[in-house]
Amino acid sequence: MELPSLSFFSPLPLCYLMPVPRSSTTFPCLPFKGAYFGYSVCKKATLRNAYNSAQMCISRKHDGESRCYFNPNGGLNGSYYNNKLHNRNKLSRYIVVRSELAGTGNPDAADSFSEIKLRSKGKGVCFYAVTAITAILLIGFMMAAHPFVLLFDPHRRKAQHFIAKLWATATIAPFFKIEFEGLQNLPSQDVPAVYVSNHQSFLDTYTLLTLGRSFKFISKTGIFLYPVIGWAMSMIGIIPLKRNDSRSHLKGAFSVAAKTEVPVIPITLIGTGKIMPAGMEGIINSGSVKVVIHKPFEGSDPEILRHVARNTILDTLKRQG
Repeated sequence: MELPSLSFFSPLPLCYLMPVPRSSTTFPCLPFKGAYFGYSVCKKATLRNAYNSAQMCISRKHDGESRCYFNPNGGLNGSYYNNKLHNRNKLSRYIVVRSELAGTGNPDAADSFSEIKLRSKGKGVCFYAVTAITAILLIGFMMAAHPFVLLFDPHRRKAQHFIAKLWATATIAPFFKIEFEGLQNLPSQDVPAVYVSNHQSFLDTYTLLTLGRSFKFISKTGIFLYPVIGWAMSMIGIIPLKRNDSRSHLKGAFSVAAKTEVPVIPITLIGTGKIMPAGMEGIINSGSVKVVIHKPFEGSDPEILRHVARNTILDTLKRQG
């Protein structure tokens, strides 16, 4: 049985959200690089600005108070809680933000941040303009070649994937560069394999298409309804997926690899989530992308295959910071 190369995204739970019970007196304080985010109920509104840090606290008047003290080196130093306030029927939630960014006290800092944000949005508009124009120019070649592809190469569809590679390369070239590591670990074009990658951003598909392999991606069904892009996805042979079936399809990928004895090739994508963060598909930040292609491995137990692939990708992400 001839199998085309398959690609399955495996989202890695790199961040965990922990619910806090109502009876708990703990306030979550989440560090993200140089910024700390936490919830607190304050006695009165304050707004302070210093050279190295800025603290903003927005609040209403209450009988009690709870405070969080932040230290740049130690994080949360301490907190205390007034039970009278907690027993109120209605509690407002307030956000305390302390930004440990050098030069926050500089009056030009806010203007600089606004300029960066505006520039990222502008690059996002240009990105979608380039991808739309390129897709419109290439979709005609793809549609003209499709009858011959179905006749002579219905499974791999190499011609369609070559056009898709041109589209992805032309789209991302003006905005960021890709560094490849481990290209020698890729099997030849005719060797079937299961490719497993972490999923960080909308840019992951563009990045993987530049490898020039006949991937059969899994994508949510709604994208197939988009004009031009949806048509191209159908002609390439991308597999539609319902959101509630994502876990079963992910397990099925390793089951296919185990039953057919084809190699599993983990691929780690680094940097796509910083350039276009998930949920912020309208912006393009400055940066670069690194693609690490790991050595293939085989096995007969789907769970072991999944465990090895996940740990391989996760360890690489940790080493890369």
